Amino acid sequence: MRLFPRLFLAHLLVIGVALAALLLLAELLAPALIRHHVEQMVALIGPDGVSLRPDLEQGVRRTLTSALIASVPLSLAVATLTALLSARRMVRGVALLRDGSHAIASGEYARRLPEEGRDELADLARHFNRMASALERVEQGRVELITNVAHELRTPLSALRGYAEALEDQVLAPESAARAIIRETVTMERLAQDLSLVSQVEAGAVELHLAAFDPSDVLTAAQARFAGAAQVLGLRLELERGTPLPPVTGDQERTAQVLANLLSNALRHTPSGGVVMLSAQPQDEGVVFSVRDSGSGIAPEHLGRVFERFYRIAPARTRGEGSGVGLTIAKGLVERMGGTLTVESSSKGSVFAFTLLAAHPHTRLR
Repeated sequence: MRLFPRLFLAHLLVIGVALAALLLLAELLAPALIRHHVEQMVALIGPDGVSLRPDLEQGVRRTLTSALIASVPLSLAVATLTALLSARRMVRGVALLRDGSHAIASGEYARRLPEEGRDELADLARHFNRMASALERVEQGRVELITNVAHELRTPLSALRGYAEALEDQVLAPESAARAIIRETVTMERLAQDLSLVSQVEAGAVELHLAAFDPSDVLTAAQARFAGAAQVLGLRLELERGTPLPPVTGDQERTAQVLANLLSNALRHTPSGGVVMLSAQPQDEGVVFSVRDSGSGIAPEHLGRVFERFYRIAPARTRGEGSGVGLTIAKGLVERMGGTLTVESSSKGSVFAFTLLAAHPHTRLR
């Protein structure tokens, strides 16, 4: 049996039980109530009313019975109409949910249900719409990922084809072509590695070796690693040495990778003659690492999206600006180590900062 007749019959059953209970209670309680009412009437009439008591009781009883019998058809009609409307409303909500779920299963992620009322059906519709919105965002992310990966691969693949054709036409020396081909394959390898790491980070499957380590070691190594690149770009890479830093808990290699991603991003977006500052400060129960640049800053409308995969602030996407997932990887790694990565920006530059929790005082350093 379908839902509508089941609901309708269930409502009618409830109505029938209620009506039967009403008639039964009336039959059980009416004699006492009628007798009490007749006693009051006899008292008002006086001695002559004693002889009228049987007639009065029968008259009141017949009147009550007639009224109940006359009201039953009308009550049943009103109750049946109410049950019909109630069942129809519930079935309509279920039908909308059924159609919406079929649409979602067919890939129509933009389908939404009307959120009318404050009952459980309305709550179900709201939860359904939230689920549909989440699935729509996932689908949009999937499409954007495919588009972005295709875009990132198109340039090196076109370059490889050009070098191969130049080598075939003997317009480029084999040694030069080999170096160029190796350079382009390295670019594609780096993109593949970054994409693999992004998927691991977002799935929570990246392997971490958490231990206590000295933050100063990571900062010094990061400065030494990027000092040459900063000099080539005409930038100053400075390490701010402040108060002694307590040991922190995290993966030292992954922390170095986070700093590398932030520093490479800062060097790319700082004009020649600028300064990139690397620092760390103890704060509350941990240490705050920060990378500050003197670039043009990030517009407020872009701040909330800089950690998205392949998101670029400039509309034009150019080569030589990384794979586009460095900040996504950095944020995911920091969060996996129990910290947070934030960004602040103004017209004088941007500051990327992340926190790691302080290690237990008696923990041995790596």
